[in-house]
Amino acid sequence: MSRPIAWNVVVGILVGPALAPAASAGIKLITLPPRERVEIQLDNPQVTLVEEERIVPLTQGVNDVVFAWANTSIDRESIQLRCLSDPDAVKVLSVSYPPGENALTWQVASPKAGSARIRISYLIGQLDKSYAYQATASPDEKQLTLWQYVQLHNRSNEEFGMAGMWAGFGERFERPIGINETKKLLSARFANVPVQKVYLADLAAHGYLDAGKRQLRVPMSYRLKNDAAHGLGLFPLMFGKARIFQDDGQGMSAFLGEDWARFTPRDDEVDLFLGVARDIVVKRTIDRREQKRVLGNLYDYYVVVKYEIENFKDQPAVLDLAESLRALRSEIGINSDRDVEWELGDQGTLGKARMDVEKTTVDRVLFRVELPPRGPDDQAVKTTHTLHVRIRNEW
Repeated sequence: MSRPIAWNVVVGILVGPALAPAASAGIKLITLPPRERVEIQLDNPQVTLVEEERIVPLTQGVNDVVFAWANTSIDRESIQLRCLSDPDAVKVLSVSYPPGENALTWQVASPKAGSARIRISYLIGQLDKSYAYQATASPDEKQLTLWQYVQLHNRSNEEFGMAGMWAGFGERFERPIGINETKKLLSARFANVPVQKVYLADLAAHGYLDAGKRQLRVPMSYRLKNDAAHGLGLFPLMFGKARIFQDDGQGMSAFLGEDWARFTPRDDEVDLFLGVARDIVVKRTIDRREQKRVLGNLYDYYVVVKYEIENFKDQPAVLDLAESLRALRSEIGINSDRDVEWELGDQGTLGKARMDVEKTTVDRVLFRVELPPRGPDDQAVKTTHTLHVRIRNEW
């Protein structure tokens, strides 16, 4: 049985003939009936809906049902009452709000005396949720197990006792909710999820690891796709902190790091950041810059960006190469607030045919490059790629 802290429900029975005016009747107060059932809806990111059911004794005629609360962020305009046991016969006639009080009174008409199951619903503040994840990769980093948790934060100054909860997806779960507590609840587990370890070289986003050597900072991540083919896709993955581990193959797990997993709709990808790669080296230089007059003070600029890449790992790897055209324009000395106009040339190894069309935007181009493993002499094979870009109509 839950112990109400912040509010009370009182039933005032109008003793006398059925539907007699309140002025001619006395009011009898009865003990607060305990909650029989509590449901908490956590599917809306802005508000939380609470529905509680109680068995309330009603007399024949009109009954005053008083609902009062204190020190609890209940939206008074959202509070509703309805009878579940006999909804066609037991009716709410009116509702009134005493001035200056956190309370309201329903006038409820019942054709006969007896107990009625009523449901009181309301929106409440300071009762919300967040999400957390744990991911454990296999020793070969080809797949992982993903746990999703709902973290319920009850700062509402109310104890709900045993309550059913639904986060908007997955299974309904039931747990006791104490006053001012945070509870971590496992909402889903996915085993054998295929994962790809990817590396990203993007000067505009991540800068240099060693500016003097023109060596780029290369973050590495586990990439998951939220679809059925990859063992996920039942629902969107919500924003939340992810702690990432790797199974060492001997019954232990090594902590790799943590990241904030972004909101990921179904059929979209999410990257879980692992750290900065030291065994993949990317050196980026501007190999050529030419300026050609188009008309008057209008010029086109022909730029060649060169990437020298070495993979010191004993396994092949996938590298994403990204280039911001707006940042490249600034790098070659053009300062402009207008949208950048550009087109790729076919002379380099990174042309239109190798561009990732889905991830390329109006001012950022992305390529996916496969890197061979290091050789038998433990020396990395250097791979060189060039990107030819024409930046148009600048002055």
